[in-house]
Amino acid sequence: MAREKPSGQEPEKVVSQSPALGPALRSVRVVMARLAIADAFVDSARAANSKDELFALLAQCCEAMKVRYFALVQHVDFMAAGSSGIRLHNYPPAWQHWFDENRLGQADPIHRASHVTGFGFPWSAVPNMIGLTPADRSILSQARIIGIGDGFTVPVHVPGEINGSCSFAIDPGDPFPKELYSVAQIVGGIAFEAARRLSHMRDLSPAPERPLTNRQRDCVLWSARGKTDWEISQILGISHETVIKHLQNARQRYGVHNKAILAIRVLFDGLISFSEILIH
Repeated sequence: MAREKPSGQEPEKVVSQSPALGPALRSVRVVMARLAIADAFVDSARAANSKDELFALLAQCCEAMKVRYFALVQHVDFMAAGSSGIRLHNYPPAWQHWFDENRLGQADPIHRASHVTGFGFPWSAVPNMIGLTPADRSILSQARIIGIGDGFTVPVHVPGEINGSCSFAIDPGDPFPKELYSVAQIVGGIAFEAARRLSHMRDLSPAPERPLTNRQRDCVLWSARGKTDWEISQILGISHETVIKHLQNARQRYGVHNKAILAIRVLFDGLISFSEILIH
């Protein structure tokens, strides 16, 4: 039989067993504050009218993240005759001079590591991504001597264009903060896209008004694999004359006059890939 509570006695208070929400809420606020940095950068970068403006926005973003350096570059040898590419950075002048003098645009280990992934990575992960040579280790050591410590790199791979990346780095001595990975990923990707827009990269090879048909694409792909028109007809089960017509129409759509340039243009637009050409 249940006991009755004495009259006038306060009901017992139930004590919640759930963990305190204070630290969790603080953590959420910190994350939201970091994402606000990225959100503000996205809007500003999309509205930027010049590379100088984009440079200033990246500098402001780095200051908000408490990160010393940024480098938005395409991986080219800037010392080569006729070489050109996107490059915006605030690295020490001594680093750019040494980097260019040693023609490291394509050989730099951070750049090479970015070619094997499509997502951002901390520099501490590079030894597990590519085999570091003594020369690579010397490059990373020289960077620390000049004042560039650990960093985080966002790779950029656009079909038909030179590989690029946007990196953020801190002073030597500490690891790049893990809590900035997501912000760096967003800012780096948006910054590079803004740089491409301001450099008119896509204007170099405008896409055709009408896309290729599936069959035209198939013919271009097999042509890029080195097959003759007759061989393509046997592979696809269509007439020799039909293959010739498909490739002719594809060239007309792109305004080019030979199969090699047609293949390059279709690669540039991402309708076929190098892996499709090489693996068959």
